[in-house]
Amino acid sequence: MTAIRLGVIGAGIMGERMLRAAVEHAADTVHIAGVWDPSQAAQARIAAGLPGLRLATSAEALIAASDCVYIASPPASHLSLSAAVLAAGKAVFCEKPLASDVAAAAAFVASARGKRAAVNFPMATSFAAERLRGWLAEGVIGTPQRLDIAVAFANWPRGWQRDAVSWLDGRAEGGFTREVVSHFLFLTGRLVGPVTLAAHSASFPLAGQSERSITATLSAGGLPASLTGAVGTTDKDDHNLWTLTGDRGAVRIRDWAAAERMVDGVWQPDADAMPQDTARPLVLKRQLAGVAAMVRGEAHPLATLEEAFAVQRVVEGILAA
Repeated sequence: MTAIRLGVIGAGIMGERMLRAAVEHAADTVHIAGVWDPSQAAQARIAAGLPGLRLATSAEALIAASDCVYIASPPASHLSLSAAVLAAGKAVFCEKPLASDVAAAAAFVASARGKRAAVNFPMATSFAAERLRGWLAEGVIGTPQRLDIAVAFANWPRGWQRDAVSWLDGRAEGGFTREVVSHFLFLTGRLVGPVTLAAHSASFPLAGQSERSITATLSAGGLPASLTGAVGTTDKDDHNLWTLTGDRGAVRIRDWAAAERMVDGVWQPDADAMPQDTARPLVLKRQLAGVAAMVRGEAHPLATLEEAFAVQRVVEGILAA
C-alpha cells in the first residue's frame, strides 16, 4: 500500500519525535512531505539532525504538498492551523491540547464533524494501555470501585523541555495539567468512561506562570476518582501513577509505560513492559499507522476531536479561577 504524504508543522520536541518515528520506524506507512516552522533556527536544527528532509517555505506550501498535516506547534496555533488544513481538503493530526479557549474549541469541533481529523494522545495505542485493557476484560480486578491519578515533577517544565519554557510555563497555554494530566484523562475516558469534574483547586504562586499544584475530585464512568499533581514533590523529572482499584484487585500504569497488577498485595509488572524511552517511538509508529488509516478513510484507534475536547473541558475546569 502506498505510504501517505505527511507534512509536519513545528520543529520542536514533539515535531522531531514524530519525524524520527516516521523516518526510522514507519517509512512503509508515511512519507515525510516536508517540515515547516516559522523559526529559521528551528528549521536549521531539524535539517541538521535529520538530513534530507524537505523544508517547506510556508505553512500553505506544506499543506498543499501533504495528504495529512501533523501540527506540533504551540497550542495557540492549533485551531487556526487545523482549520486551514481541513479547508484545503487534507487530513489533520493535531497535538494536544486543541486549545485553552473552550468556546473556540467547541466551535471548531462542531465545524470539523465528519472530516478527517484526530489528536495525538499516544495512550490510544500504547502497549501499557493495551495490557490494562486486556486485564480488565479478563476481570482481574473484579468490579471497579475507584480511580486515582497522581502526577509529580521535580521541576516544571521538565528538563528536556527547557527550550520551550516561554509557553510551557505560561498560564495561558502551558502547565502540567494541559501537558501531562490530559493524557491520563484521555486514558480514563477510554478505559473507564466519561469524566466529569466536581471539586477542584489549582495553585499559581508565581505571577504569570503555570500551576504548581492541583487537586480534583472527579467522576469517571460513574466511579469516584481523585487527581493530584504537584511540582517539587519528587526528585524524578516526571513521575505518574494511574490506578484503577476493584473489589478483587487493582491495575495501574506507572511512569507512562509500565503496566502493573496487584498480586497478593504486591505490584507485579507486565512481563513484556518496556521502558518509556524504548516504547515511545514504537507507540508513535502505531499512531502513524492510525494516521495512514484515517487518511484512507478507514477505521483507526486515534483520539477523536470529541474525545480531545472532553479532556480539554475538564483540564480548563481544573485550572479555572
